[in-house]
Amino acid sequence: MNMLTYKSPLGVLRLVADADELVGLYLPNAEDVPAAQEKSTPVLRAAAVQLDEYFAGTRRDFDLPLAPRGTAFQERVWRALLAIRYGETWSYGALAKKIGRPAASRAVGAANGRNPIAIIVPCHRVIGASGDLTGYGGGLDIKRWLLAHEARFTPAAQTSFSMT
Repeated sequence: MNMLTYKSPLGVLRLVADADELVGLYLPNAEDVPAAQEKSTPVLRAAAVQLDEYFAGTRRDFDLPLAPRGTAFQERVWRALLAIRYGETWSYGALAKKIGRPAASRAVGAANGRNPIAIIVPCHRVIGASGDLTGYGGGLDIKRWLLAHEARFTPAAQTSFSMT
């Protein structure tokens, strides 16, 4: 596996690829970063360019080959996260309904917390049913920053704060 260190407004992010697929984007305080050799590859460079655009407010959707690794349930949750549009938030319950498991909001929350491709697979867009920010692997300050960043570049008429 190969890794590229990326300097962002949040601090240093670590992008990890296996062959030509992105398998990880780790936030500054991540402890579970897989061992990888520091080496730029086409997919890592593309991810860095798209992150530059995201942080500049000009990119809303990422177009990268993704290969997060987890259990079948986790991967199902992570695929569903990709349906949450830029500037929107969903509750854990709404995400559980999306995958056809309406009673599994706690399991969905656990899978969400294990998402290895932060920001690009937008786990930061999942909040508590009451609208409160709840746990985030990168810390609530980073989650708050990401949501505020997206809100700055989303017209109010297009912003949705929860999916019921």
